[in-house]
Amino acid sequence: MLKKRLIAVLIVNGKYVVQSVKFKHTNAIHYDAAEAIECFNKWSIDEIIILNVSRTEETRMEFSKTIENICKKCFLPVAVGGWITDINYSRELFYKGADKLILNTAFHTNPALCESLASKFGTQSITASIDVKKENKRTTVWVNRGRINTEYHPSDWAKRAVELGAGEIFFNSIDHDGARKGYNLVTLNDICSSVNVPVIAFGGVFNWSHLSEGIREGADAVALANQLHYTEHSARRAKKFLINEGLNVRSI
Repeated sequence: MLKKRLIAVLIVNGKYVVQSVKFKHTNAIHYDAAEAIECFNKWSIDEIIILNVSRTEETRMEFSKTIENICKKCFLPVAVGGWITDINYSRELFYKGADKLILNTAFHTNPALCESLASKFGTQSITASIDVKKENKRTTVWVNRGRINTEYHPSDWAKRAVELGAGEIFFNSIDHDGARKGYNLVTLNDICSSVNVPVIAFGGVFNWSHLSEGIREGADAVALANQLHYTEHSARRAKKFLINEGLNVRSI
């Protein structure tokens, strides 16, 4: 049986690592993303996800340089996302050291690009980011940094993403993002039950029990961002908690 993974997420806006609360990014946590990841090499993190949440496409080159600086220091698999709109930029991110690409809006606006990237680099290199939000008592998938409602049900969108070449799903709930109430477990379970690719749970972790809840609902990996930056050795403590819960995670 494959081990469950613990993933650290860095949310980058310009040159800063920022805190995310319902997709609003007002507080800078670190002033250098490359420095922020140094502790993860020493702790019990299995992978790192780095997301460019800037509202402008002009940050792409700056983000690419950030990825290069991080990958020079990082000894863990790195997945990157944000403003991936063409093959040339995708190739550049791989060249800078990324192991996987995370695409969100492209699955809505340019599905042909997703298929092309999966064909060129392999489905194992393509992760579909799925952001959901509840509005008028209905949970649907939103794209373009949570600004456009696709009207799709999350499980239908996940299946469509897999058909277009996604080898993994990165699931986040806008309502739960930074809210400290744990993952959106109902939607997480629905997505996990609908696809045959790994699903990463993200959004809302405040205590370590939230991680175990995500795994028990079917997640192949559990991810967190804000909590890792405020408690020393937090990743090691999280991993120890999961091991003590009897969950199949990689050893410390």
